[in-house]
Amino acid sequence: MWPLYAAGFTTAFGAHGIAASLGGRAQGAVTSLLVLGGLLALYDAAEVLLKPLFGTLADRVGARPVLLGGLVAFAVASALYVVADSPGWLWAARLGQGAAASAFSPSASALVTRLNPAAEHGRAFGSYGFYKSIGYTLGPLLGGVLVWAGGLRLLFAVLAVLGATVAAWAALAVPVVPPLPKARQTVLDLARRLADPAFLAPTSALAAATAALSVGVGFLPVSGRAAGLGTVATGAAVSVLAGCAAVVQPRAGRALDDGRLTTRTGLAAGLLLTAVGLACAMLPGLTGILIAAALTGIGTGLITPLGFAALAASTPVERLGQTMGAAELGRELGDAGGPLLVAGVASLTTLTYGFGALAAVVGAGAVAALAHRRR
Repeated sequence: MWPLYAAGFTTAFGAHGIAASLGGRAQGAVTSLLVLGGLLALYDAAEVLLKPLFGTLADRVGARPVLLGGLVAFAVASALYVVADSPGWLWAARLGQGAAASAFSPSASALVTRLNPAAEHGRAFGSYGFYKSIGYTLGPLLGGVLVWAGGLRLLFAVLAVLGATVAAWAALAVPVVPPLPKARQTVLDLARRLADPAFLAPTSALAAATAALSVGVGFLPVSGRAAGLGTVATGAAVSVLAGCAAVVQPRAGRALDDGRLTTRTGLAAGLLLTAVGLACAMLPGLTGILIAAALTGIGTGLITPLGFAALAASTPVERLGQTMGAAELGRELGDAGGPLLVAGVASLTTLTYGFGALAAVVGAGAVAALAHRRR
């Protein structure tokens, strides 16, 4: 399992490490906010388009080769910019990293399911989410240090070594898991399965959690600056969010496996806590920001392992890659949709109302989950 945890760390560290550093010091390739936005969107766009395709491929040829191929491609794409070091190749490298992550991320999730008994899926996904959260937390911090020490090329060089190392580790340690025979599936069959509440409910919760995390990381520092807080205080708030999510995920997974928590109750509680956390972001000053970060982190930490465990439990084993790829697509849409909603409302009113709008959307999801639970 450790190479799979390392793969989760790699995609999180790479995504946030570069995203947080592109607009930093002495980045000649980033000449405007429009260019910065394009470079940030390129990675996510590749994931939105390709994750379902690679997930289906993992079902067809096996998750292990897709995992290894994605990690190797990630290392090659990262090395591309190290060698070329030009603005045009930065775009190519960023696109290559997003495409590669689209391959090894859903494959790693599918392997987490296949390599663990059903009774331990909560623990497995809790641990997997923990290491991804560590990657999200350390990415901006270590990425900033690396860029300060040696420029963007040094960060890409570290990512190339990281991708190659994890690929070699996975090749040695991850067992061969052959694809399973499966019945023929039509487009209508696929649409029916993806429209089933057993898929839609956890995927929607995962999308809401990702939207809240993205908004917290991107907009809580803006609130801090508006309140006159320094970068240390606002940076600490973001760290509280990621740290709470990392701490809660393994515990939520264990509670699910031990029968102390059900999927429906946990998802509803996670959505409710996340909504309350976003609402607290409307409060002025450091206290509101810290409470918002803590509650949002706890809520999303509940949702993530329970959502993936629910998907694994409701999916035929031979279709795991396809389901995980589709679920990852839902998360990416949340990752993009949350900030767009908050920014759109904030542009018409204020950021306070932007937080309130997302809190209302997530809260409606919690109400729907509770209502469905009572039926």
